Amino acid sequence: MKHRQQLRLRRIVTASPYRASVVSAAVLAVGLTTGILLTQGHGPVQAENPSTVAVAEKIGGQAAGEMAPAPEAPAPTVTSAAPSAPPSTPPATTKAPAKPAKKAPPASKVLDYEYEAQINGWYCGPAATRIALTARDRSPSQDEVAAALGTTGNGTNSADDTTRGLNQLAKTDFYRSTFIPGAPSPAQMDQLQADVVHAISNGYAVVANIVGSATDTEGGWHAYDGGHYLTVVGYRDNGRTVQIADPAFVNGVSSYWMTTIDLANWMATRGYSA
Repeated sequence: MKHRQQLRLRRIVTASPYRASVVSAAVLAVGLTTGILLTQGHGPVQAENPSTVAVAEKIGGQAAGEMAPAPEAPAPTVTSAAPSAPPSTPPATTKAPAKPAKKAPPASKVLDYEYEAQINGWYCGPAATRIALTARDRSPSQDEVAAALGTTGNGTNSADDTTRGLNQLAKTDFYRSTFIPGAPSPAQMDQLQADVVHAISNGYAVVANIVGSATDTEGGWHAYDGGHYLTVVGYRDNGRTVQIADPAFVNGVSSYWMTTIDLANWMATRGYSA
């Protein structure tokens, strides 16, 4: 058995070179025949030029050698000029009417008032306040005024009381209190003069709280060491001199004139309502 297999194998090996030669010759003959036919029927086949392919791809599918059409220039845009706006007319302005100039107070003025002397020794405050109220056409009794001022047997405390009573009984808010705590300065004297002119020129009398003594323009001597209230009812020479209505009625004198400077000194440590 083993001998037969070796013999068969030897035959196959011996025959193989011959068969391979025959196959190779056949393949060669077919190749030569095909080459002759290709050579006779067509020209040599040329490979594609890689650069041509690249150019074709770049020009978007156009054939090699053709020029790409130049892009058309955009048509110029024609803009029409906008119509100019008509010139605006400035609005007419109306000038506000000028305010009338404030009228200067008169150089002198004396109020109409009703004099009544104080009815007892401690009612100088109510009596002086009542005289001032009559210049506003009000004539309360001295007792009514005393109740508004809080006057007692010791008198009326200060100018704050007369200020409060004047505003209450005259139904106004015109009056303010001004105090001169010591010897009056020139500025305080000027302020008193201005306050007197302002009050009287507007129809309001001034109530002053004084202490000590003073001399009027006629040389009359007036002394109230314990303090006193009196009423300024007029002025002259632009307020440099004032007319005083004195409710004490000493020696039958109800009124007199005094310089504003002397009145300011007479009110030192006290005050006034104006």
